[in-house]
Amino acid sequence: MARQADSALAPIEAELSRLVLRTQAEARLPSVAAAAFSRGEVLWAGAVGLADAEAGEKATPEHQYRIGSITKTFTAAAVLQLRDAGELALEDPLSRHLPEAAHGSPTIRGLLSHLSGLQREVPGELWETMEFPDREGLLEAYAQAEHVLDPGAHWHYSNLAFALLGQVVEQRSGMGYERYVEERLFAPVGLERTTWEETPPAAKGYFVEPFEDVVRREPHPDLRAKRSAGQLWSTVGDLARWASFLAEPAPEVLRPETAAEMRAFQGLADHARWTQGYGLGLQLYREGERIYFGHTGGMPGFITAVFYSANEHVGATVLTNATHSGRTVELALQLASLAAETLGEMEPWRPAADAPVQIAGLLGSWWSESSEWVFGYRAGRLEAKARDAAPWAPPAVFEPVGDDRFRVLSGSERGELLRVVRDESGEPVKLYWATYPFTRRAQVFGGRVLSPGS
Repeated sequence: MARQADSALAPIEAELSRLVLRTQAEARLPSVAAAAFSRGEVLWAGAVGLADAEAGEKATPEHQYRIGSITKTFTAAAVLQLRDAGELALEDPLSRHLPEAAHGSPTIRGLLSHLSGLQREVPGELWETMEFPDREGLLEAYAQAEHVLDPGAHWHYSNLAFALLGQVVEQRSGMGYERYVEERLFAPVGLERTTWEETPPAAKGYFVEPFEDVVRREPHPDLRAKRSAGQLWSTVGDLARWASFLAEPAPEVLRPETAAEMRAFQGLADHARWTQGYGLGLQLYREGERIYFGHTGGMPGFITAVFYSANEHVGATVLTNATHSGRTVELALQLASLAAETLGEMEPWRPAADAPVQIAGLLGSWWSESSEWVFGYRAGRLEAKARDAAPWAPPAVFEPVGDDRFRVLSGSERGELLRVVRDESGEPVKLYWATYPFTRRAQVFGGRVLSPGS
């Protein structure tokens, strides 16, 4: 197995390699390329099997694989860039940007989050004929598409939705979709091995016969107007850089707040176990106490996955060249969890400057509805957390929006207003948070102190 290792991962390097080899053998995959990474740096990478079975070419971490629907993460980032530039709004109907697509007119948010209710595929027998439409054909087919669910009623995956979003990128940017993604995402992030067509060395895609150990070459179709839903090829190294970028983007390329918005939950994809959700173009997976974001991908001859923990700055990617493998997602999450347990980051505590005078008087315990809330000043911001909250629960983080007024940026009661009431000496005596009163001592509703038995 070809591999490279970082000293921090040395204790589990053998286990990472065994997991990849075991999955390749048990799932009968022509090859598997995998990597564990942190903040864009590949810490461990390995490959096993044959990238080209006919030629006997061994797979390496440098081989490209077709990444299928991981392409959607690039389309989503492009749409959000255009939103930040004022070219569109997430609540806009599709028809505002594609007048030819007035049929049903789902919102941009609904398309990004798979909550539009649109049918899964472009109408027609595309996956049988392997002939995919151009722009005109896509819009003609969309006019015949079904809205199989009411918008927002249930999560329903739709490749058609992301094909349409690619057209929105073209309309709002004034340039071709591929060129936009290359110039605004590939180049600034440094993705030199992510391309629309295979670039050697590249793995060949295979169908594995179910009842004998024989592989058949799969076609590599050009999706044309559906490229924004699944056309790309990439490597484990480039996907490590891309996933890390989506956790900590360069602000001149993508606003960090926008990247966080992409990772925020929009809809539940797994109603049986509640372990899978979807953000804006990103899949969300819960594995134990960790939440990973990323995406899976499937195309003829390829199944792929990349996942990353934004909290611990550790992730993994797995690329395979077989049409079906139920083990790809499982393997990627196993590798990511092993790396997280070894490398998961914790920031050391360091002393900081005093809180501003106007905030210093707010610190300490406040009570509401018989619950104690502790207000503190951390990393330059006011924050609050219930005394009995779980250790993993994040605090409410506030930003000032005026004299003695704060807005919740994240955490409990996000978006709500906190208002400070002071006495004649300027001492804070009461807070109103989301209209609920907070006082320095616990009291009943209405602010009355009751005598025993009353």
